[in-house]
Amino acid sequence: MIIDTHTHLDNAKFYDDVDEVIQTAINDGVKAFIIPGADLNDLPRAVALSEQYDNIFFAVGVHPYDIDNFDISIMEKYVNHPKCVAVGECGLDYYRLPDEEQAREENISLQKEVFIEQIEFAKKVNKPLIVHIRDASCDSKTILLENNASEVGGVLHCYNADEQLISLSNEGFYFGIGGVITFKNAKKLINVFPKIPLDKLLIETDAPYLTPHPHRGERNEPKFTTHISQKIAELIDISDNDVKNLTTNNAIKLFNLPL
Repeated sequence: MIIDTHTHLDNAKFYDDVDEVIQTAINDGVKAFIIPGADLNDLPRAVALSEQYDNIFFAVGVHPYDIDNFDISIMEKYVNHPKCVAVGECGLDYYRLPDEEQAREENISLQKEVFIEQIEFAKKVNKPLIVHIRDASCDSKTILLENNASEVGGVLHCYNADEQLISLSNEGFYFGIGGVITFKNAKKLINVFPKIPLDKLLIETDAPYLTPHPHRGERNEPKFTTHISQKIAELIDISDNDVKNLTTNNAIKLFNLPL
């Protein structure tokens, strides 16, 4: 069995056939699904899906691209729901910053402020973090360490292959591995992959984004976790079943899933 630890089933791209997508994934061996928080406007749909399906869970959080809509009171409204298992995805993303210097600095400052507030919130409610890091490894690591995020730990979603982040495994952080590991140009991730502790590996799709090979160009779905587990098995020379069992147990442990 596999747990897709990061799948945006509340995304508009699944509005027309989400039940079929879920059932197909279950038939292909997906044991459970975690819907991360990104845009607070999508949160009610994530909650509704978690109430409809025993094996769907969700997180409350605001993605760096959606910080203008950040509202801690909305997160507080849902964080004690029995199916809420984490805070995030939150973090830093410097990939699409404004061109003008002052606007860039203001955006970075606001991203850091909102990230820190969500770390403090996670510690307050004692739930792990789902952390988004893109082109911001140094600042992200510094913030996680300085704000004692190790109190709750979490996952580095879509681990970006920056080797300096590996040491966060000693701070209770796991590494989410998705479709990128199957890409032909994923040499950096493949090279650093053996340094990730096996007890800190998680599988995710980030569906509907980052579709794995050989389905590039299609909408990503949780059923494609099978391609990710097969690639991981190939890289560390263990059986596909062992990868599935290992990552499932890791996910259950981190998110305290009642499975």
